[in-house]
Formats: sequence, C-alpha cells, structure tokens
Amino acid sequence: MPKVADSTIRRLSLYLRFLEEFEERGTATVSSDALAARGGTTSAQVRKDLSFFGSFGKRGLGYRVPELASRLRQILGLGGRYRVALIGAGKIGSALYQHHGFRDRGFDIVAVFDRDPQKIGHVWNGVPVADVAQLETILGAQSVDIAILVTPAEAAQETADRLVRLGIKAILNFAPVQLSVPHEVAVKTVNLVLELEALSYSLTNR
Repeated sequence: MPKVADSTIRRLSLYLRFLEEFEERGTATVSSDALAARGGTTSAQVRKDLSFFGSFGKRGLGYRVPELASRLRQILGLGGRYRVALIGAGKIGSALYQHHGFRDRGFDIVAVFDRDPQKIGHVWNGVPVADVAQLETILGAQSVDIAILVTPAEAAQETADRLVRLGIKAILNFAPVQLSVPHEVAVKTVNLVLELEALSYSLTNR
C-alpha cells in the first residue's frame, strides 16, 4: 500500500465521527457528497481518501453507514485497547487525563509521571502520579503502547530518549520542541502556538 499522508488519516477520523452521528440518527446509507459537506471538503477527496484502502460503496447508492464505520475503525486500529503513559501532570496533562474521548476510543492512561514533589503521590482516579525518575522501573514492569509527553521543552528530548530505550514506539508530543527519534518510532507533535499562528494567518488573509 502506498504511503498515506497524515492529512488523509485525519480526514478518515473525521469521516468516522460523521458516520457515527449518522448511525445514531438511524441513517442507513450516506453519499460522498454528504460526508464532504460535513467535513468541509469535496466528494472527490472523500472517494480518493477511501480508495487507498479498497473499494467502498456503489455508484448511485452511496456507502452503507454501519459497514463503512466498521471498516474505518479497522483501518484506524480502533478494534482493541491501547495502554498509555502520560508524562507531565500539569494543567495540560490533567486536562488530557480527564478527556473521556480517549477512553471512549480505546486509549487507557495507565501511568502518570511528573517531577514536581507537590504532584507526586496524588492519585488520579486510581492512577498514582509517580516520580518521573521512576520511569524505567514502572514502565519496565508493565506494557505501554503510547506515551503522551507534556514536559517543558528542555526536558522533552531526554524524556523521549528514555521512552525509546523502553521500547515505546509511539509518542504524542505536546512539548514545544521537535523530537529526534529513530525512524521506527512514530511521533505526532501538537504545537499550540503554530495552530494559533495558522488562525492568525486566516484572520489576516480572509
């Protein structure tokens, strides 16, 4: 299969959410035009995105909503559950932990770390906030699929290196720095400043 762009994967996630909304309303079939209208794109783009993964729907009849939703969950790897470690128990980390959408999609935060003595030892819904110095000990004793990194910029790369040595292959990075990791490790960086600058551009050039 050819390499699929991140933008395509993000649109697939949106299509899945729209399909779930259609399911809740009892809609049996949906057209590419309808998905495009909800996603702010074109029907041609919808068909192109789906074509990376096979043939879906029938011309003139559209897509069967339950079947396409089920297939997108398979494509996005949402059939099972993922164990997640959260490194950083500050305000952003706390908000992420409390985000029910993670659990609803199969992402369970099973370990939380911080370096602040005032946060270490607190228990978040049964998960204790551990000292990040114990990262290797704790994560070495349990399997974790994904790490969410919410540290200051100066600590991010060192922490990422430790996670890589522990064998973690996927990192969601909220630290304002570009991480350097081996090619087999997937990193997605969420830079809130860049997102705000993109909005600023839109406001200035609309």
